[in-house]
Amino acid sequence: MGTEGRINVNAGPGEGPAVRMPGLQLYTRKVGSEQTGGAFSLFEVEVGPGGGDGPHVQHREDECFYVIEGRFEFVVEGDGIEAGTGSLVYATRGELHAFENVGEAVGRLLVLHTPGGSHERFVQEVGEPVAFGVGFANEGSASPAEGAPEAGRLARSAAEYGIELVPPP
Repeated sequence: MGTEGRINVNAGPGEGPAVRMPGLQLYTRKVGSEQTGGAFSLFEVEVGPGGGDGPHVQHREDECFYVIEGRFEFVVEGDGIEAGTGSLVYATRGELHAFENVGEAVGRLLVLHTPGGSHERFVQEVGEPVAFGVGFANEGSASPAEGAPEAGRLARSAAEYGIELVPPP
């Protein structure tokens, strides 16, 4: 097997472009779709206590969550799922899902999107870039991004990338 066109990736702890997202989240891209031929993208996501993603549907990508540390509650198509360290939760495209960090400390997830691209570009567009090595643990605060996009603009941006934000019941 040849290695033509192959891109090696080695992203250590805290390495990769990072952005603050609404919902007390810090997304660090570990591998982007341009590095995988569009097959997938992978993020390490730090989520502050009480933070997470509200109900939404991704119409273009499947989303897989692996809990590195912490306690999360997921809802996928109305089913509640308690997920602690080592748990994996998978939502296929078209499924309504949400999650929340229900622990008392910052939780960490690996989040995989297949195929890669749409969600990755959404995160880049609406997220607030942060300096290398800035995370909840060494920042001193798990506050939402300052200047986070207002709800209407966030929903419009999400729709452009095949993400439907659903108001909570």
